[in-house]
Amino acid sequence: MKYVFALAGNQNSGKTTLYNALTGSNQHVGNFPGVTIEKKEGQIKKHKDASLVDLPGIYSLSPYTMEEVVTRDFLLKENPDLILNIVDATNIERNLYLTLQLMELSIPMVIALNMMDEVRASGNSIDVKKLSEHLEIPVVPISASKGEGISELLDVVMKTAQDKARPKKLDFCTGEVHKAIHSISHLIEDQAKGAKYPVRFAATKLVEGDEPTFKALKITENQTHIISHVVEDMEKALKTDREAALADMRYRYIEQICEDAVIKKQETNEQIRSEKIDRVLTHKYLGIPIFFGIMFFIFWITFGALGAPLQGYLEEFIGAFTELVSNLMIAGEVSEWVYSLVIDGIFAGVGSVLSFLPLIVILFFFLSLLEDSGYMARVAFLMDKLLRKIGLSGRSFVPMLIGFGCSVPAIMATRTLSSERDRKMTIVLTPFMSCSAKLPIYGMITMAFFPENAALVMIALYITGIVTAILSGLLLKSTIFKGEPVPFVMELPAYRVPSRRSVLLHMWDKAKDFMQRAFTVIFLGTIIIWFLQSFNWSLNKVDDSSYSILATLGSLIAPLFIPLGFNDWRASTAIITGLTAKEAVVSTLSVLTGAITDTDLSTVLNTMFTPLSAFAFLTFTLLYMPCIAAFAATRKELGSMKYAVLTALYQTVTAFIVATLVYQIGSLII
Repeated sequence: MKYVFALAGNQNSGKTTLYNALTGSNQHVGNFPGVTIEKKEGQIKKHKDASLVDLPGIYSLSPYTMEEVVTRDFLLKENPDLILNIVDATNIERNLYLTLQLMELSIPMVIALNMMDEVRASGNSIDVKKLSEHLEIPVVPISASKGEGISELLDVVMKTAQDKARPKKLDFCTGEVHKAIHSISHLIEDQAKGAKYPVRFAATKLVEGDEPTFKALKITENQTHIISHVVEDMEKALKTDREAALADMRYRYIEQICEDAVIKKQETNEQIRSEKIDRVLTHKYLGIPIFFGIMFFIFWITFGALGAPLQGYLEEFIGAFTELVSNLMIAGEVSEWVYSLVIDGIFAGVGSVLSFLPLIVILFFFLSLLEDSGYMARVAFLMDKLLRKIGLSGRSFVPMLIGFGCSVPAIMATRTLSSERDRKMTIVLTPFMSCSAKLPIYGMITMAFFPENAALVMIALYITGIVTAILSGLLLKSTIFKGEPVPFVMELPAYRVPSRRSVLLHMWDKAKDFMQRAFTVIFLGTIIIWFLQSFNWSLNKVDDSSYSILATLGSLIAPLFIPLGFNDWRASTAIITGLTAKEAVVSTLSVLTGAITDTDLSTVLNTMFTPLSAFAFLTFTLLYMPCIAAFAATRKELGSMKYAVLTALYQTVTAFIVATLVYQIGSLII
């Protein structure tokens, strides 16, 4: 028999860490809400007959956000054999709120009580046996990050699934709420069974006024009228609204459980430490300057103190390997065109991109530390006030933050936003955040023109992207996306020391992705670019690439960039090929200029650009529409090719305007 288990829990409760421990998967673990944006499935180690589905972290089963919709739909429609509910033991009161809702689904269930090591270290305790007796479902204490209790948890999960032991306690309501839920349960019992909805869950959702449940059960007009009267009577008796009444009911029961099973002498050591650190890092006036100071330090290390020497060593290695292959091909009397393809095409294009690998690894080492420590959640909190001024909530910062890594998952991460208006607006603005694919471009230009001020140039580019997003937000919120942002609620996780495995995994993921792109998209692109710049329209090989097919095509659009300070067909061609992958800008320029090493490339670039026009070129590549993959993600999330095209055009026009202003204003000053 094949078992399917659903892993459900609050955001930032350790879900992905537990998933990795049970399946051996290598998903990245982040210490801020919204890491898992889609369900992921993996086979449980040592149990080939069981798979685990990692569902997005949620706080309730009310379908307000895409992540709640994904989780709820899976639990209701896919009929998993068991729910593995992970509960953060350091914040058990809040976590049990979702637990009570999951119990109403009447699916076999086991609670993994996570972070018990932190509870013990703080002198607090939880009576696991009493907690299990109150809920009448198995509870297993674990520490997912340290691997404690995982084998015991798995044994309990398998036994519960085999026994098909469903939660016995479904009724924990009293008074008027009890009367309302049970009245509606009798009214819709047959319809709930017909729709394969648990009766208790369906009745509770109807009390809440949950529209999807009304539709799924095909509630008649007469039944709607009766339900409205029942709910109105409950609200009058309790002098509160329906949602507050249900929340009060659940939290009263949770208080009873915790009073009997939880001994809490003080906050955990992690929470106490976090409060002290937050007095500085989330300071009203110092918080944002500290953030920019941290980022400047990271850029200085990445592009200067550590990254530049490592890049130089790798460049020397690639140069030596290229020379070795060149000598072997010459000795083997390889034909001229094959030699040109391999050395002037593949090695020049792919090699120039690979030399920037150390920058990618170092940057994401530091970003992983910030993310896994819990600091990035604080940055979202700090940015809320700023984002609210442009019509977004601080929660939009999470997709934008992910956008510094890659625009594709960032665009997908907008699913976590509950407001459709906020979601669409965030999709438009997120690509203005500089993704990691643009780092080789920055490295190439800064090395050629600003070697002594690389960190300053980098921070200027990132600030330019942020400021452009802010100004675009102000424009869009008063035109296309009128309205107010939804209230911002985000859990601030306790600061934790990032695990070595998680940090190394994050670095490896980025390095692997970079290498894959270098040897697939960039590899293919360099061959195409080599061919187009080596032959004319009569397919005769040319000695001067300015007479090639590519030169003809590039020359057609080159005049468009005169306001930006450059009019070289090679630069305009690189911008076009950058639509396949931003790293292709570097490989294209390497192939077109015939540069074998980064030093050669820097020399040629100084004939194509001035320092000011080079910065304008950087500004344009920072802001114009992202790669084809990001465009496809935009089309999928917006649900329309028309809107995706308009979004890409808006981003490109914005890039042109900003880059033009940079050059023209800079020309007046300089």
